[in-house]
Amino acid sequence: MVKTKAVMIGAGLANMAAAVYLIQEAHWRGEQITFYGVDMHGANDGGDTNEFGDEYWNKNHPLDNQTGYVARGGRMLNYRTYVDLMDLLDRIPSATEEGMTAAEDTHDFDSHHRTYDKARLLQGGKGIIDGGKLGLNNKDRVLLSKLVLMPDEEETKLDNITIAEYFKDDPHMFQTNFWYMWETTFAFRIQSSVQELRRYMHQMIYEFTQIEHLVGVNRTRYNQFESIMLPLINYLKDQGVTFLDNRIVTDWEFADSPLQDEITVTGLHVKNLETESEELVDIDDDTAVIFTNGSITDSATMGDYNTPARENMEYGISAALWKKATERFYNLGTPDKFFNDRKNSEWVSFTLTTKNHLLLNEITRITTQVPGNALNSFLSTTPITPLGQKDINMSIVVHHQPHFTTQKPNESVIWGYFLYPRRTGEFVHKQYIKMTGKEMAQELIGQLSKVDPGPNNIKDKEPEILDSIINNIPVYMPYASALFNNRAKSDRPEVIPAHSTNLAFTGEFAEQPYQMIFTEQSAVRSGEIAAYHFTGISMDNLVDTPRYDKDPKTLLKATKRMFS
Repeated sequence: MVKTKAVMIGAGLANMAAAVYLIQEAHWRGEQITFYGVDMHGANDGGDTNEFGDEYWNKNHPLDNQTGYVARGGRMLNYRTYVDLMDLLDRIPSATEEGMTAAEDTHDFDSHHRTYDKARLLQGGKGIIDGGKLGLNNKDRVLLSKLVLMPDEEETKLDNITIAEYFKDDPHMFQTNFWYMWETTFAFRIQSSVQELRRYMHQMIYEFTQIEHLVGVNRTRYNQFESIMLPLINYLKDQGVTFLDNRIVTDWEFADSPLQDEITVTGLHVKNLETESEELVDIDDDTAVIFTNGSITDSATMGDYNTPARENMEYGISAALWKKATERFYNLGTPDKFFNDRKNSEWVSFTLTTKNHLLLNEITRITTQVPGNALNSFLSTTPITPLGQKDINMSIVVHHQPHFTTQKPNESVIWGYFLYPRRTGEFVHKQYIKMTGKEMAQELIGQLSKVDPGPNNIKDKEPEILDSIINNIPVYMPYASALFNNRAKSDRPEVIPAHSTNLAFTGEFAEQPYQMIFTEQSAVRSGEIAAYHFTGISMDNLVDTPRYDKDPKTLLKATKRMFS
């Protein structure tokens, strides 16, 4: 069972975490670890447009403007729950702040730039909504309390039940300020798994008392690549770890087993994207294979200011490899639950770069808060859901500037997303998924003009704002919310599946007790578990996971807050 070498399939946060723990806790040399991946950052990306390969741009459709910055998604941290992530970051040097660990860097920045959102919800014709009034009624409170109080051993009762189905007799829930804030903070939809909602309620129950201000949110100094991934990459390269990028593992070789259920990888079919060549990599008895079996940025594509992101129908490459393993073994989950239901998993995001601070200053004026303190959302004033209910149109995040180390002092970067990309804009009458970067900027200006319709309206400055835009990059991500898709507990494989001799699963599509997916916390912990398992380190050495759902004071505060 104990291994002396590791092959990592996928070079995202989970596998890099595994590599750090192998080196620091098991005292491996870096030369014992090899990564295969399309890129060397996974979903935690960020950089100027030159950082992204041709596979992300519109194929057969030349783009006018490959300048500006891109972050396909964004990450909010939480020190109280992301304990494994902070342990990991405290083990490696910061990439930008000399003399600090990556954790000290984040703590230092966050202590000087605390989150306090004064405009969490914005609604056309009403301006800033008082999110302190959660708007829950007694039926809402009862159903939420049942989720919070449900014992872990009963969680399978929620197999294959959506949030909408759980609240089917309580449609009022989806018209509360609580839901709008929860939906856009964590990216839930009403068709998402209620099992995942339950886990978030357990781990984030204390957010009841502060969700309207997001004071529990912590942020990195720069984008997630430069503040989280780059320190890991630098450290692992310094240790002698081998990184082989532009590689796709396309298939497995497994050992024959008399019992037909023993999982032993003996070889990997690897395609080199640069040379189009393929090779078979032998896996010997001393080697662990640590596999990130799904990525929320697989099959993502990008457009530009004048071009929408194309819709890429390819099945995610990491999920395709996962699916091939499930065709051989019965206990490795159901990838189609997550990667064959785009209707409930797709997003469109955008990263907007300007050459001056006109738009940034207008957002500051309208929301009454400085950049870096908030996640803003816009509510529609017209019925756009099947039930005729109002809902969120779009969300934006205005980061502390600069968000990238190479960003010029006069430049601003703003990020936003459409959780429901098939809906139609109010100011640009197209589905969001079909909008160019310019049209998304026009929709944003229009939504802001509704929030503050008085004199000195932002709409009057639209030509000047559009002229200030260096680029606005739309990004189509068919699997951005796949990890929330409705599922049964058994649809994700365990980190160490039963009968596995050398294969582990890591990342957001691996099942872990009590952990919330869509967090750096769960990703890091999966890598930590895999590293400890294959080196014989006791799981007692895992970082302690806090259980706020077991804390009477926290539960009492949450109960009181439900009645606000």
